[in-house]
Amino acid sequence: MSMPQLRRQNISLVAERSNDMGEEISRSTFGDEEFEKFHDNLTTETRLFAQSMNKGVFADEDYVIGFEIEAWLLDHNFFPNPINQELISKLGDPLLVAELSRFNVEMNCQPLALTNDAFSRANANLFGLWSSFNRVAHTLDCNMVMIGTLPVIRDEDLSLKNITPLKRYEALNNAVMQRRHGEPLVIEIDGADHLRSEHQDLMLEAATTSFQIHLKTPVHLAHRYYNASLMASAPLLAACTNAPFVFEKSLWSETRIPLFEQSVPLTNSAGTHGRVTFGSGYLDGMVCDVFTENLEDYPVILPLNFDQEPEAFHHLRLHNGTIWRWNRPLVGVERNGTAHVRLEHRTMPAGPTIIDMIANAACYIGLVRHMVDSGFDETSGLSFADATENYYKAAKYGLVAELAWSGQAKVAATELLLEELIPGARAGLAAFGVSEDDISLYLDIFAARVRSGQTGTHWQLAMHDALSGDFRKMMSAYCEQQRSALPVHQWSLS
Repeated sequence: MSMPQLRRQNISLVAERSNDMGEEISRSTFGDEEFEKFHDNLTTETRLFAQSMNKGVFADEDYVIGFEIEAWLLDHNFFPNPINQELISKLGDPLLVAELSRFNVEMNCQPLALTNDAFSRANANLFGLWSSFNRVAHTLDCNMVMIGTLPVIRDEDLSLKNITPLKRYEALNNAVMQRRHGEPLVIEIDGADHLRSEHQDLMLEAATTSFQIHLKTPVHLAHRYYNASLMASAPLLAACTNAPFVFEKSLWSETRIPLFEQSVPLTNSAGTHGRVTFGSGYLDGMVCDVFTENLEDYPVILPLNFDQEPEAFHHLRLHNGTIWRWNRPLVGVERNGTAHVRLEHRTMPAGPTIIDMIANAACYIGLVRHMVDSGFDETSGLSFADATENYYKAAKYGLVAELAWSGQAKVAATELLLEELIPGARAGLAAFGVSEDDISLYLDIFAARVRSGQTGTHWQLAMHDALSGDFRKMMSAYCEQQRSALPVHQWSLS
């Protein structure tokens, strides 16, 4: 296959953290020869990846989980506070890293074997990190906040003056804008209100923050967990929404979804799918088909070339890191040099609290295990078109969304979750060997939220109305409730 024809002159690039969008780079401009070399390396690694899967040389044993939380840095007026470099420098902790904007950070936890009290250990780990990081933030007159979109963000906050001063972010912005030949990015979202916003840079992406769940699976089952994740995304998202407002406008239950998709407006070669996408279909074969699609359908935009052996899959991982599927397979390399596959579930927003997010993770991980064990991922009859339509309905309407599901007419998300999916998640967690205490604690929180209907979005909308539309008072109340650490279904509206 010939290399896609690209606009290549002086395109900048970003490297991933271990090739997952986080490792700083030393140079930022590349010419035709770098694109050609990168494409050759990517082709070699994509073929090697498929061959390695067929030979069974990947790590193919224990299940492991991990989490990333993107957070806002706010001042006392609840506006973005662009001090992530100062905070990270003062902390000196590799588990807190910079995001695209100077007012966002990402907090990570160490991977955990998926067994026994894994979710309680994750909850304690993340809550401890969150508390200690926030204490240091307070010394800088700053507050770390977990929320999917910030209601009071302003256009002027989302400008290049607030891009994190690292070459990889400048390079990514340049690459996207050069591919667009200087055309502005246009955001247009219809909800209760209408939003239209134009920007000359990539900074609109910084208006969204997520909770990302990583699930390492046996490689021979990764494609089935991927398909199950696609099917499960809509009903789970409906119960987790926390992003109704942006620019003081009421939009979708999870406005983060259309906002992120429109903020990186690049498509595949055919123009049929964006680089932020729900995907192109279920996987009929192994998970390597995703990486073949990456090679064949998505032009390279960031051609950083590495000198390491192809078995490290540096080019495959970097290219995959520039295609933001809402469910994305990732390749990692362990200390012994063995590669593994994990799934990154990107659909859920940050917040409202650590325990809410761990409950969300428990339900997701248990549900996809149950779907794979029961064969639902292969026999459900839920078409990819229905799964896709479900996803955007859930993002727009939350728990009141009517969803297509196997063997049923349209069913309310609340009914589907309570009667079928949460019980399935309980069975899936038990199959992983998760303790009954953990299963009950976190799935009971998730179920209570569904029964009450009080998601983060519902609480924000209700509190906004109770305060006669005062967004700053609403944000003050939100931050106070978040500090209580109570799950959102217990948050007061008084």
